[in-house]
Amino acid sequence: QVQLVESGGGLVQAGGSLRLSCAASGRTFSNYAMGWFRQAPGKVREFVGSIFWSGGSTAYADSVKGRFTISRDNAENTMYLKMNSLKPEDTAVYYCAAGVKSAGWEYWGQGTQVTVSS
Repeated sequence: QVQLVESGGGLVQAGGSLRLSCAASGRTFSNYAMGWFRQAPGKVREFVGSIFWSGGSTAYADSVKGRFTISRDNAENTMYLKMNSLKPEDTAVYYCAAGVKSAGWEYWGQGTQVTVSS
């Protein structure tokens, strides 16, 4: 059974930092892309960034480029999202996902809340 489990969310002041983790289990993800998405109240879920498990190439939404960094630890089967210079508009539930190009984002975690106070 595939599981993606996020952790590391919380409350932080504007300008602060947080690191989210996504622990993956249940299958081999070597051919997968891993992604971070977020959904703020009343808004649609939006793409934050992604990383290819093999090779490590990354992509980011313009809104987080230069502030957020995605990385992964192959040995621990864990993906990370380091968020710096957080803004109140970064407040959302953050989800990790895994997928392949042919099938889209196939697996999702349960989400972790990030709240940035002004």
